[in-house]
Amino acid sequence: MVPPVTWAERATRRFNEAGFRTGAARRQVIELLEQEHCAVTALEIDRRLSSVGRATVYRTLDQLEQLQLVNRVDVGGEGAAYERNDPREHHHHLVCVRCGRLLPFEDSALEKAIHAVAERADFEVTAHDVLLRGICPRCQGKA
Repeated sequence: MVPPVTWAERATRRFNEAGFRTGAARRQVIELLEQEHCAVTALEIDRRLSSVGRATVYRTLDQLEQLQLVNRVDVGGEGAAYERNDPREHHHHLVCVRCGRLLPFEDSALEKAIHAVAERADFEVTAHDVLLRGICPRCQGKA
């Protein structure tokens, strides 16, 4: 039995097919995203990959988004975070409007409601994103 292709392998293959260079720096960005369970900002990636130039981080994220390999999550203001587009892993986000903290969540009742709305509208949903904005426990002083 052939092991499933990882997101990083799929991303590298798509990069090559699209004619984008896949040097060591871009591979490092891809590998970092492979290991993340939720979205990270370009600045977080830049800080964690000190050997990769900031321009390469941004260019790689733009190319990954263009190839629909990452999803961009707007976290408020001019901020955005990126996470790999992997249909095997699906979750939504809570974002704190004060500190920008991003919290993933899953909710089967929400998924059922989304599908019920689509069914009532005779609409085929191919993808969906839910982003709830508010104030996290830390910023509320509860943590």
